[in-house]
Amino acid sequence: MSEIIVVATISPKPGEEAAVRNAILSAIPKVHDEPGCIAYALHEATGDSTDLVMIEKWESMEALGTHGSAPALAELGAAIGELLAGPLDVKTFTAVAAGQDGKGTI
Repeated sequence: MSEIIVVATISPKPGEEAAVRNAILSAIPKVHDEPGCIAYALHEATGDSTDLVMIEKWESMEALGTHGSAPALAELGAAIGELLAGPLDVKTFTAVAAGQDGKGTI
């Protein structure tokens, strides 16, 4: 079964950037302990954007589905739901290997 890559863009309301970032940072260790989590990494936009991006890697769609109903994600949603400028933009992908081993996929 193919590993699943998730790219989730999170857009905090103006003035709520630190609160959203801190809530996500608190959730990360819990998500790392979930079955099937290979990577769950927070990234901040450069430049003028205040967007945050989670880049995730899951063993399978089943593991991702379990994550979707796990307590850590429910707690995170409750903590940041009212602090966001809009809904999360979540997309899932499978890797297309290319180039050198270890450099051509995430």
